Amino acid sequence: MTILFRADSSSTIGTGHIMRDLVLAKQYKDANIIFATQDLQGNLNSKILESGYSVEILDNNSFDEFQIVMDRYSPDLVVVDSYNIDYEFEKNLKTQTQTQNPKLKLLSFDDTYKKHYCDIVLNHNISADKRKYKGLVPEYCELRCGAEYTLLRDEFIQQKKSKSVFLAMGGADHSNLNIDILKVLEDFKNIDVNLVTTTANHNLEELKEYTKDKDWIELHINSDKIAKLMKVSDFAIVTPSVTLNEVFFMELPFIAIKTADNQEDMVQYLIKNRYTILESFNAKELKKSILNLLKPKLINFIDLSLEDKEMILEWRNHPSIRKWMFSKDKIALQEHLAYIELLKTKNDRAYFLVKDQDKPIGIINFTDIDLDKSQASIGIYAKPNLRGVGKILMQEILDYGFNKLKVETIISEVFDNNYSAIKLYKGYGFKEVDRRDNIIVMELKDENR
Repeated sequence: MTILFRADSSSTIGTGHIMRDLVLAKQYKDANIIFATQDLQGNLNSKILESGYSVEILDNNSFDEFQIVMDRYSPDLVVVDSYNIDYEFEKNLKTQTQTQNPKLKLLSFDDTYKKHYCDIVLNHNISADKRKYKGLVPEYCELRCGAEYTLLRDEFIQQKKSKSVFLAMGGADHSNLNIDILKVLEDFKNIDVNLVTTTANHNLEELKEYTKDKDWIELHINSDKIAKLMKVSDFAIVTPSVTLNEVFFMELPFIAIKTADNQEDMVQYLIKNRYTILESFNAKELKKSILNLLKPKLINFIDLSLEDKEMILEWRNHPSIRKWMFSKDKIALQEHLAYIELLKTKNDRAYFLVKDQDKPIGIINFTDIDLDKSQASIGIYAKPNLRGVGKILMQEILDYGFNKLKVETIISEVFDNNYSAIKLYKGYGFKEVDRRDNIIVMELKDENR
């Protein structure tokens, strides 16, 4: 596959176009990639060459000049990332090459909602709204809009490792499972592994060889910092043995894999108490268990333990949460429990505790559920003083509302000075539809229905 990028950089234009193009180019690992660009003052053409791509220098920004490069390479995909290339340029590009290269695809970057004649529009800003392109692109045009398509440089991706795993198959790993488990973990993106073993491991040299070129694995031999490694991990994969006692004490979510007969008592305890246990190693089952562990869980309020109900009441009465509630009064325990009991008989509302990695992170709720009108109102708040979980909670709301309740419209009412909530909602495409005093009414419609 041959891909031709058309973009410029200079002291005047800036460097952003080329930088995001380089990120996109990395997604096409096996492609022949060429950049057609002008030699402007302060350009980043050397950066393109350093990245391993070819550069064709254009004398000007005309269509005829670019057509020469098109004829030279006959690309399968042209990526246009320039404010100086307009609808007519794109139309000429598609129509004049139709005979010579009928399979040519044209991808155009856009962040200003311009008119395009292309096969794909890419607006990777978190604020991008595909609905704004109605009438601006051909009907067949694929719209890639929003945070799902945001192009991030490696340095940011590497700094946001989503999960860290504590892996310990016993100091000796007599079943030699470490490498098999690592091969399963390798299928997951953005995972770091702290692998703990000892010099008693007869497979240590093989393990060293396997891990030496994998920067996502940290091998710890005869470590005296096990507790610290557990503390910084999101979950553990261990044998049902002494190490599991320590994992349990650290309240670390885990997957246990039986490796010896003397672990049977522990295995039966884990099964009885519904912990995740594999009675023998199985790559497919382990992958399934990891996926299940990584996915946030929704627990209906009516299924909560008394301890969890009391915890939620404590959150609800916390000053940082209460100030954004319509009722600022503290709620008494009996009132709280009575309301949860009432949920059993109400079909127009649903409240959920959200857990990520078995750790409670926040609350989402649906009220005024009206399936005849295909709409529901929502509420959302995170555990007090817990940051960075808003997107997880919002994703759970959208998934449940659109895919479980199958409503077409989700409505939220927020105070006009709750800037963080408004920013979160707008980031997911919510639009302001009304105002009442200091309340903003926002809604989001399911575009797939």
